[in-house]
Order: sequence, then structure tokens, then C-alpha cells
Amino acid sequence: MNATALGDLCERLRAAKGMQHKTDISLAYRGLAGGAAVCRVGDDCAAIPDGDGYLLFAIEGLLDEFVRREPWFAGYCSVMVNLSDVAAMGGRPTAVVDALWTASHERGAEIFAGMRAAADAYGVPIVGGHINARSDGDRLAVAVVGRARRLLTSFDARPGDALLAAIDLRGAYYEPYPYWNCSTAAPSERLRGDLAVLAELADDGLCRAAKDISMGGVLGTLLMLMECSEIAANVRLDRIPIATQASLERWLVSFPSFGYLLAVAPEFVDAVRQRFGRRGIACAAFGTCLPGSALTVELAGEREVFWDLAGSPFTGAAADALV
Repeated sequence: MNATALGDLCERLRAAKGMQHKTDISLAYRGLAGGAAVCRVGDDCAAIPDGDGYLLFAIEGLLDEFVRREPWFAGYCSVMVNLSDVAAMGGRPTAVVDALWTASHERGAEIFAGMRAAADAYGVPIVGGHINARSDGDRLAVAVVGRARRLLTSFDARPGDALLAAIDLRGAYYEPYPYWNCSTAAPSERLRGDLAVLAELADDGLCRAAKDISMGGVLGTLLMLMECSEIAANVRLDRIPIATQASLERWLVSFPSFGYLLAVAPEFVDAVRQRFGRRGIACAAFGTCLPGSALTVELAGEREVFWDLAGSPFTGAAADALV
């Protein structure tokens, strides 16, 4: 691949829908300016100091089109993605609540069945919420609470840290979407054990910062981590764990049901990789945290600046942002 081809790939990735959705977060950050100082804004969920640890609070809204087309799977994902956010903070999820608007009891039942399937699979109960079955369409938002003893944050990556990607490759695309599904067919015991790895890494002090790979894909998620930690990064695209049935371009905009980016001190890289390896999860070092503000990518001997946060903020998060 020559520099022009890598540049074209970067341009297409920057224009991807999931990447564009992440830039919308800036609206919320501007709206939260001047609030009470409780926790930093930019993490996967709010982390509120509480006794000897932290209360974690995550919420996700599902795209209306997705809920309409895939009611059961949207219900399942609404729980799963929140659990992933809590895990990314080094936490253990406690309970789920929902807000569901739907056009009929039948539609609502199908969406809720997916939510219940995920809650049962991961062992986290749905304890309440809101439902309206007389709406003009399907709309769904779900929130999860949890607790962490020690946090993994988006704010603590440092220059010199290794960037690791941990992704469960035991799955398949939920066609025609960019969703890598390694959850719905997996044994419940495995799902719960895999999710617990992040909290164990936090408790043992082996990882400094983490984020779950979301709709922005690997590079969009990394930009959010960089923005909060106020660092630069250089990554090798060919070192990211990838499913054999995926092209690199599709993989880089994919949303895996188990996928995390981690910033790890060099002396702990092997230990972290072994933790995931014992669970059958692919984990590889694919980049380095650096001083500065630019994300540079390398592939086949070529190098390209993918994004420079100094000139183009991504979400608008800052290391000193408080609400």
C-alpha cells in the first residue's frame, strides 16, 4: 500500500458514520460546562466517589432505525453495551433500568425479550424503568449502575505507555451491520468471566487507562482516549487483532461486542496479554502513547497523520473537564 492508498483509507475512515456520531458528543460537553464538580467528563460512564470506591453510572440510547429493524437484537445490545462501559472503567455491573417507547405491546415484548436475554446471560438484573406502548415508533434507552474499587479511566494514559487492543474474535458479523457479534451465541459463564477481566486488571494495578471499542471503531475510540489524556499516539494498523473473515477497512469501523483499548505501562504488557489469552481473547500491542496531540497510523511501511486534536477537537473532552 502506498501513501496515497493509506491516505484514501484514512479519509474514508474519518467520514464513517460511527466516527461522525462521536463528534456529536461535543454538544453534551458544551451543555455541561459550569456544573457542580462531581466527576470528570469523557469516560465511558460517570464515576462518582462513594465510600471506598466509585459508583458507576452508564447510559446508552439506541438508533431508532436499528430498534425498528432489529427489535430483539437492539434490546440485547442495549444491555450489553452498557455492561461493557462499566467494565471499561474497571467496574462490576449491578443493575439495569430501561426507558422504552414502542407502537404496540407486541413490539415492546420483542424488544424487552432481547434485553432480558442479555441481562440473564451476563447475570445482571433489570430492576425497573419506564415503558410506553402507545408511541408513534420504537425508541429505547438503557442505563446500568455498577461499582469499582479502582478505576480505569480515559484520563490516565501517559507517554511511553503501550496501546493494547483486546478483542474477542470468536464471532461473526450481524449482517448487514458493522456489529461484530461474539455474545449472543456464547455461554453465559464465559461472558461473565470475560467481562470480569477488566475489573481484575484494575484491582491488580496492571492497566492505567481503558475504553471499550464503540461505534467510532478502533481509531475513533482511541481519539477519545487521547483527547481525555492529552496525549498523541502512533499505531500500526497491521498489529490490531482482526477476524479472518473481515477486511481491514471494515474491521476498523466495526463495533465488537467485546473489544477494549488499553494503555499499559511497558512492564505490565505481558501480564495483561496473558490475562486475556487465558480467556481465549486476542490481545496485542499495536501502538504507543506519545507527547503531543496527533494520531498517526502506519501500514505496509507508510505513515499518515489520521487526526491532530490540536487543530481539530474530536469530542471536545478535556482532562480538566468537570460536571
